[in-house]
Amino acid sequence: MSLINFLRSKAFLKQIVLAVVAIFVISFLLLRWLNSTTNHGEFETVPDLTGKSIEVAKIALDDNHLQMEVLDSSNFNPDYPKYSVIEQDPPAGKQVKEDRKIYLTLNPSGYRKVMVPELRERTLRQAKPTLEALGFELGELTYKDNIAKDVVLGVIYDGKPLEAGEMLPKKSKIDLVLGNGNRPE
Repeated sequence: MSLINFLRSKAFLKQIVLAVVAIFVISFLLLRWLNSTTNHGEFETVPDLTGKSIEVAKIALDDNHLQMEVLDSSNFNPDYPKYSVIEQDPPAGKQVKEDRKIYLTLNPSGYRKVMVPELRERTLRQAKPTLEALGFELGELTYKDNIAKDVVLGVIYDGKPLEAGEMLPKKSKIDLVLGNGNRPE
């Protein structure tokens, strides 16, 4: 039997029709199964967790059938309580599938600690931007007799002398003792 005669035969045409019907039936059943297992068209709304504690956030997410994933803490934000949520992804109000992970960024317990730089024998003009670049705030400036005008003679934090290399929380106020340009007597 030649190839052309085989392609025209009833047996071949019957097999082609059966294959097409089988593909349609399998596709229909597969789509129905996907709709039921993926909850097609069913969504949960992401609650607003900003400013809430981790315990309250967990309860809110459980009520909405969502999962919680805590990311590393961010920089300290004094506008929010310690260990509260300051960011979330996906954002509040977004429609997501059930059991979706919501990624939370928490507010740490305080500012991170930063090493105090060596400031002695530097001018105020050099010391001020160095402190500000590290996240410190310039506190009181005290002057004492020294021939070097506006040169840092000492560094003070909370009324105590401070040495280079000590660790202080970011945003700490550091006081400087400077020379006034007068000869000591």
